[in-house]
Amino acid sequence: MTAKAMIKRLADALAEAEAIVVGAGAGLSTSAGFTYAGERFERTFADFEARYGFHDMYSGGFYPFATPEERWAYWSRNIWCNRYTPAPKDTYPKLLRLLADKDFFVITTNVDHQFQLAGFPKERLFYTQGDYGLWQCSVPCHAKTYDNYETVKRMVEEQRDMRVPSELVPMCPVCGKPMSMNLRADATFVEDEGWQAAAERYTNYLRAKSLKRTLYLELGVGGNTPGIIKYPFWQMTAANPLATYACVNYGEAVAPREILGRSILIDGDIDAVLDDLLEVQR
Repeated sequence: MTAKAMIKRLADALAEAEAIVVGAGAGLSTSAGFTYAGERFERTFADFEARYGFHDMYSGGFYPFATPEERWAYWSRNIWCNRYTPAPKDTYPKLLRLLADKDFFVITTNVDHQFQLAGFPKERLFYTQGDYGLWQCSVPCHAKTYDNYETVKRMVEEQRDMRVPSELVPMCPVCGKPMSMNLRADATFVEDEGWQAAAERYTNYLRAKSLKRTLYLELGVGGNTPGIIKYPFWQMTAANPLATYACVNYGEAVAPREILGRSILIDGDIDAVLDDLLEVQR
């Protein structure tokens, strides 16, 4: 089937679906311009690259900085450019236009908050892996997260020589231990009240749509954590004869043979595919 025919088939599936479950991975943000290496990294972290020798934002997140002042100088810049700054391209707003007036829910492993920045309703979103905009106790001594906008803004503005002022280093208000990012990196990840509520909304949505004409639309999900989105989407499609599975992914658009006849696989750039779908809608 040609690429044009696949686009038309996906446009028809979107139009006919009674419910749409969107599963979004890192590829969606990459398509929107949130690249972690190359020009964007060098523009923001050239001084860190020269001093510490890492060459992308992901590696920087694991660098063993000698002091918390250095660590938070790096992380504050990372948070600012990947959480509080809108994506370079309008990929997320395009996806929202495509889903306008439709019954949908989004599950994402992305932690950059771009869905809400683009205007997606919070009650239709489940961020499974955390949020760059939240801190938690590193122990953790309690299951609560804290908005970091004001402190991160000060860290970015006031850091000198790749160090933040010591008084800005975040410490847990309960036990006094260091704060950490609310990211699912290990067993210390805090699933706070907001996370729990979103998980319940997602579970309820899936249950209510399990026998509907549901489209499971997977965008940019790789192989790092397939058990969160990819495998469940395959399983739910297999269990519901009315369901359709669609995958848009550059170089990784695949489906198991059991559901291949009800799968739409598009190997391409998500931003360009969204442009094509919006054109078909006109």
